[in-house]
Amino acid sequence: MLRMSENPRMNSPIILSAVTPKIGFVSLGCPKALTDSELILTQLRAEGYETSKTFEGADLLIVNTCGFIDDAVRESLDTIGEALAANGRVIVTGCLGAKAGVAGDNLVREIHPKVLAVTGPHATQEVMDAVHLHVPKPHDPFLDLVPSFGVKLTPKHYAYLKISEGCNHRCSFCIIPSMRGDLVSRPIGDVLNEARALFESGVKELLVISQDTSAYGVDVKYRTGFWDGKPIKTRMFDLVAALGELAKAHGAWVRLHYVYPYPHVDEVLPLMAEGLILPYLDVPLQHAHPDVLKRMKRPANGEKNMERILRWREICPDIVIRSTFIAGFPGETEAEFQYLLDFMQEARIDRAGCFAYSPVQGATANELPGALPEEVRNERRARFMAIAEEVSSAKLRSRIGATMQVLVDKAPALGRKGGVGRSYADAPEIDGTVRLSAPEKASKTLKVGTFTKARIVAAEGHDLVGIPF
Repeated sequence: MLRMSENPRMNSPIILSAVTPKIGFVSLGCPKALTDSELILTQLRAEGYETSKTFEGADLLIVNTCGFIDDAVRESLDTIGEALAANGRVIVTGCLGAKAGVAGDNLVREIHPKVLAVTGPHATQEVMDAVHLHVPKPHDPFLDLVPSFGVKLTPKHYAYLKISEGCNHRCSFCIIPSMRGDLVSRPIGDVLNEARALFESGVKELLVISQDTSAYGVDVKYRTGFWDGKPIKTRMFDLVAALGELAKAHGAWVRLHYVYPYPHVDEVLPLMAEGLILPYLDVPLQHAHPDVLKRMKRPANGEKNMERILRWREICPDIVIRSTFIAGFPGETEAEFQYLLDFMQEARIDRAGCFAYSPVQGATANELPGALPEEVRNERRARFMAIAEEVSSAKLRSRIGATMQVLVDKAPALGRKGGVGRSYADAPEIDGTVRLSAPEKASKTLKVGTFTKARIVAAEGHDLVGIPF
């Protein structure tokens, strides 16, 4: 439709589409990719585009991909193919977009030459440039069309907060730095402003993420920034302390992910013991044997990791530690693998996941001698998980009879017949849950996004069972 401007200084008409352009969006991969998706969706909404999670009726589709392990690559390529078949107009972004194919050209374009554009990760402006080229802006808004915290893909009561991009490590099994680059820390004032906006919007759990949370500020030499007119160092401890105070003021949680076990992480443990942030650390250990860690080019060794874990539990006995490991890394001997199993039993890792080593195109680990047969890698993973589940189950059983604070994620039947929530020990999507039965008091109801106290009465699999009161 046509509408003439009411501004007499403008002589040409403003052309407005009768139908607002709709952009379909698919987000794959880890929480860091999810935050990239949120930035793109926020910009789309701010510019007046409608967005959709389905392919049907969209003017254009965006697929945010993962390119880390082979299964993720296949899922991303399959999704791109489905999008092309369903719509034909597809823009690809994310880690897979930065990956080269067998011939040395862009992998996505080799497999799917009909895509309209391909970008790498954290490339909001490049994605928007491609969108503008193929689906022009519906209008130039004069008012903010989105809330200050942007568009989120998580439920309203929790959100991811990305504090940096990229990684300075060059682990031999990983290609993330080649896709996401070296560490770039966000200005601390920007991070805290986003956190405050999220808390003010009703978020009750903030999950801090990055490629290496412990290294926050290393790239800028921990320079002093400003927030609310006050100086504050760009440093992990200062950031976490400030986030904890914000969370306390809003009755919310802060949970830390991707924390490498550097010595200065010890400084954060008293904040956990005081209840300022959750006593929970997601620590990507990957292995325990010093020789395997050396081949992996990891920034720590197994002996110091054990010392650090024991020290953390001295400072904060309630701490929950989750980690991921790799079984069957090239050259891993049976003795080295047994060392890992012994470490698991001694360290008592609360939540542990394990991958059977899988070669990733472009990773330097592919050149290491001593590649193990697939059946050996899978067998070792199964043995590791048997011990990990034994440790986790024992930890869960020890909570029977305890009273825990639970954040409610689901509450069908208006919350009168129970629901599903999580304790401080449970990160969304990756850990277990607390299955809540009907409240003891008939007058009590459960509501999504609120906290309730629950008496733990059973442990079943990876989950706890509790009675709200």
